[in-house]
Amino acid sequence: MADPRFFRAAGPFTVAELAHLTGAEIGGAGQSGLSIGDVAPLDVAGSAHVTFLANPKYAAAFGASKAGAAFVHPDQAHKAPAGMTLLLTANPYIAFARAARRFYPAPRSPAGIAPSAVVDPTAVLGEGVAIAPHVVIGARVEIGAGTSIGANSVIGDGCIIGRDCLIEANVTVSHCLMGDRVTLYPGVRVGQDGFGFAMDPSGHVKIPQLGRVRIGDDVEIGANSTVDRGAGPDTVIGAGSMIDNLVQIAHNVVLGRGCVMVAQSGISGSSRLGDFVTVGGQAGITGHLSLGDGVRVGGQSGVTRDVPAGGAVGGSPAVPILQWHRQTAVLNRMTRKKDQ
Repeated sequence: MADPRFFRAAGPFTVAELAHLTGAEIGGAGQSGLSIGDVAPLDVAGSAHVTFLANPKYAAAFGASKAGAAFVHPDQAHKAPAGMTLLLTANPYIAFARAARRFYPAPRSPAGIAPSAVVDPTAVLGEGVAIAPHVVIGARVEIGAGTSIGANSVIGDGCIIGRDCLIEANVTVSHCLMGDRVTLYPGVRVGQDGFGFAMDPSGHVKIPQLGRVRIGDDVEIGANSTVDRGAGPDTVIGAGSMIDNLVQIAHNVVLGRGCVMVAQSGISGSSRLGDFVTVGGQAGITGHLSLGDGVRVGGQSGVTRDVPAGGAVGGSPAVPILQWHRQTAVLNRMTRKKDQ
């Protein structure tokens, strides 16, 4: 359960309210008026908590749970302990996530501008914007209503930031057009120069990076990740994409909608990812490639060729996932024979 020193739960909410929020049906003990004060894991939940079962591996813990209510798939409802109120849903994890967000909405700073902040007089701030201490807002910046800018962050000249965004501490944003409800975690760098230069024995010649970064609605970018601006075309992060910590996205890269990039992964310049592409941790994608919709890239893979829509690849150099598993199995057999 959340430490109250750092997190404060909203609520309480009744089971009926949680069912309405998530679209779940009430079952089990059926106490629609039961007051739920918090979310909790299966093993520590009590009578005033709501929990969930998404993985059948935890069915035993579910059966022993003391939670007052639980999100569960109808096929698993028979495994619930007697007296538990059930919230029946096809996707318990998503339903629980929505409930947890209701109990713990993203924190927002009080509206206003800290005395130590530096805001250019040409900047336009929407209603309810919060500017923390030592923030710098450049000329001609536009910030939408309800957005919060964390301490020591810098928003460069001409940037446009949408409504209800959360930009945390020590973030820098330049050359960027940002949608609504975007979250940039501490240390994110958006819009800096891409890694572009012409190589020459007498000295490399830097190529001006004249593009922008365009970020769609509902994007999250994790701590200390970097998104370079385009060299001419823009770098684009599609709506709903989730980018983990320590990710590098190079100039001219285009991410489609709902892409997921896990920690320490990276994409070289001018590669294009379709919608709902998933890139595992520490995976790398070389430049000028195309990955179709729904592609999955295994962790620590090195992608050097285009991948068609729906494909799954792994290894370095990356190959179709089944081929990679066969190669790994063959290598294991070879090494065991050598040891014997």
